[in-house]
Amino acid sequence: MRRRPQLYVVICWVAGNAAASMLPAGRLFMAWAGVSLLLAAAIISGRWSRKQLIMLWMTVALGGLYWEWNDHRNASILPEALGMSSVQMEELAVYAEGTIVSTVERDGDRVDFTVKLDGIRSSGVQDGSLSDSGEEKSAPPLSPDGTSGLVEEGAKPAHGEKIAVQLKLQAEQEIAVAASWRRGDRVAMEGTLSSPSGARNFGGFDYRGYLRNRHIHWLLKISGTGQIDVSPPGSWSFRTVLRWNDEIRAQLGAELESLFRKKDAGYLKGLIIGMQDELDPETYREFSRLGLTHILAISGMHVAVYAGFLLFVLSRLRFTRETTLTVTLLLVPAYVILSGAGPSVVRAGMMSMIALYAARMGVLKDGMHILAASALLMLVWEPYFLLNVSFQLSFLVTAGLMVYVPLATPLVTFLPRRLGSAVAVTLVAQLVSFPLTIYYFNQFALLSFAANLALVPFITFAVLPAGTAALLLGKIWPSCAKALAHAVEMMNDATFNAVEWTGRYAGITIWRSPSLLWIALYYALLYVLLRVIKHYAEMRNAPLYAEDETRPLEGLHPHSKTRHYGTAHPGSVQPPRTTIRWRLTAVALTMSFALLLYTGYRPEKLSAEGSVRFLDVGQGDSILVTTPEGAHILVDGGGTVSYGSKEEWRIRRSPYEVGAKTLVPLLKKRGIHRLDAVILTHADQDHAGGLQAVLEEIPVSALLFNGTLAEREEYIKLMKTAVERGVKLYGVHRGMTLSPDDSTKLSFMWPEPLNPGEKEIPVLEEQNLASVVFRLDMSGRSFLFTGDIDTESEGRMITAIRASGDTASPVDVLKAAHHGSKSSNGAAWLEYWKPSAAVVSAGVNNLYGHPSKETLERFRDAGIVAYRTDRQGEIQMRVYHGDIEVRHMLEAGGGKSPAP
Repeated sequence: MRRRPQLYVVICWVAGNAAASMLPAGRLFMAWAGVSLLLAAAIISGRWSRKQLIMLWMTVALGGLYWEWNDHRNASILPEALGMSSVQMEELAVYAEGTIVSTVERDGDRVDFTVKLDGIRSSGVQDGSLSDSGEEKSAPPLSPDGTSGLVEEGAKPAHGEKIAVQLKLQAEQEIAVAASWRRGDRVAMEGTLSSPSGARNFGGFDYRGYLRNRHIHWLLKISGTGQIDVSPPGSWSFRTVLRWNDEIRAQLGAELESLFRKKDAGYLKGLIIGMQDELDPETYREFSRLGLTHILAISGMHVAVYAGFLLFVLSRLRFTRETTLTVTLLLVPAYVILSGAGPSVVRAGMMSMIALYAARMGVLKDGMHILAASALLMLVWEPYFLLNVSFQLSFLVTAGLMVYVPLATPLVTFLPRRLGSAVAVTLVAQLVSFPLTIYYFNQFALLSFAANLALVPFITFAVLPAGTAALLLGKIWPSCAKALAHAVEMMNDATFNAVEWTGRYAGITIWRSPSLLWIALYYALLYVLLRVIKHYAEMRNAPLYAEDETRPLEGLHPHSKTRHYGTAHPGSVQPPRTTIRWRLTAVALTMSFALLLYTGYRPEKLSAEGSVRFLDVGQGDSILVTTPEGAHILVDGGGTVSYGSKEEWRIRRSPYEVGAKTLVPLLKKRGIHRLDAVILTHADQDHAGGLQAVLEEIPVSALLFNGTLAEREEYIKLMKTAVERGVKLYGVHRGMTLSPDDSTKLSFMWPEPLNPGEKEIPVLEEQNLASVVFRLDMSGRSFLFTGDIDTESEGRMITAIRASGDTASPVDVLKAAHHGSKSSNGAAWLEYWKPSAAVVSAGVNNLYGHPSKETLERFRDAGIVAYRTDRQGEIQMRVYHGDIEVRHMLEAGGGKSPAP
């Protein structure tokens, strides 16, 4: 505390921010009261300085209050400006004007940018703005100064409100129009308001929260560039500087495109100037598997290389020390802005500037002080940086390198000095970033350390300088730039090939997101363990004789005929018991650390007798069943349905696919290392499409399907992938059973067995009627899964069950067939199974009108409680002590529902 008071102040400020961000008001007050009691106890004990403790307590309180003040102010003013509630604003046609405050990015037929509004009003029918002829009135044109008089027309100003604009291009010719727009341009727009979607699955991505942390609360969806009127900025502002910076970055990007192949240009744009939007998605995925994504963007290492290069060049040009430091200090902000000013770059830039200024003034402090000052300045400027993954990783890894590298260095003294330093830095960076990596990305590659050790120096000190040199020489010496670009492409090929090859043997492990307590224990145990091992290593390497404490003894005893050479000083010899004690301590800590890793790696413990989770995958089915003994069974995988083929210019670089973007992340976040079985009810895309990503990312033991094939490209690819990955394939039919454990049984009731004489798997294009239907009995409760069967199949199934002499007992929960279609879930079917509850898996505002009114009426008439993923998000049913506990993600109905 006495050596680094600023550091403790910043830690307390961050603690106050973090507590306020995570805890509701009531629990926050209780936490504050608890800290106050601890403070009082510490003051009474008299072991710490009263003034310092009170200062830290006040810092925690101020940090929390500052967060609450900013968070309270982070609210939309549009409902007040439009004079209506947020619910009424959904899908409201509006006219708005403002200024573009971000870069304009195009991906296929979609253009995204952010606008800072000056004013907004409703338009079209809602505003009564129709002419006598019934045509919609046009929006008032912008005046020469960039305004349209909107505010004067009666709408309340919306100054300061930022809104995310999503423009859907209608024709290829509109690409050039959108490409001409720049940051700082004045815009007048007509479109439809929409609130961002929140997380619809437990642990899923919260787009609404993501935008709120950027002070954006509404989306404005526009169709075609004809709905936007754009004019250049009317006056100079700081935004003009950013506009110039965007243009410089665009020119540099164009120069890279002219020098390099498309794949290399996209890669180097991220590496050199921080433009990641054109990076090849497959390249990103391969780097991500090895934990190398930090290489693909501008980071603190780039700033350090840049500042070091400037210091070297200026010193070689014989500038004075003071001039060298001053010029470098002034040029660092230019590089930070040019590279995109991400949180990690801002952190590194601020640290560099503080360090350069301190060195210039002759008051250079230690790195931890500089890091703390940078964190405090950034969090005061923008508190929501605290929730940014890049911010967290940047500061934690930097602090970890300062704290842990000195502890880890003695462990690698057997290596040459430079190699040992590189190994220690890479090892510590991996260890420190590990908890956040598994918390946010839920996977870790066992070869990540080796990949980082080999590739990071190569890319940082070979590819990056050579690529930068080629870029700078592009306009000055084109022939030399081309030759250098060719060499860089060869280095890139070597990098890509190494990443691809290593990725095959990366040893990907899946981790569930750990608790904050687990993360805190990890860092504490790691620190104590490294400290103990360091001390033990130093004891082992210490000499038995302290040379400066000995001298020859010859002649000291004149009657002795023996030559004596002395003994070590008593304090230089470690007693054996001390060495053994430190060794046992190191072993005990190592075992504790291993146990902590094991508890983090094992799947989540249900504390129940099994669960059935109906995931929200939009217009499709995907259900995760977990048995009492921990077996995981996935029923269907949803899928993104595309209608017709798109023109090439409309295709996005990384289009949304429900398996890769929703299903796989959810399974990994829940720590599912392996799926014991995947049941594919039928081959339709909204059931099978998402399973392709599942098979590619998560080990699967067996795939159960309806025993037929379909001549569909995606389905054939899925089956080939299953065969290539060694997944066992089973065609199921009525009469088959599966018992994952003693408390769980799956009884298959459909489809009918295939003709015994058939030797080939039949091809069936109409898959709905052949859907796999099965009953799940688990811990005394029952669920019926029905795929997409219709009422005809339902009747045939009932007839077949009765003909076999079986008596089917009622089920507790019915998975509504065909997303609640009116052609399924017939009255006779409901009467036969007598379910207490039904779950409908359907997409929000889907094109098919699912679930149908007729089906919902049949549920009501039969007294069946209906749950819907389109309204309630993910629906979880947990069997506990013989009862079914129900909860759902969205709070329609209170977030929890009565058991069926």
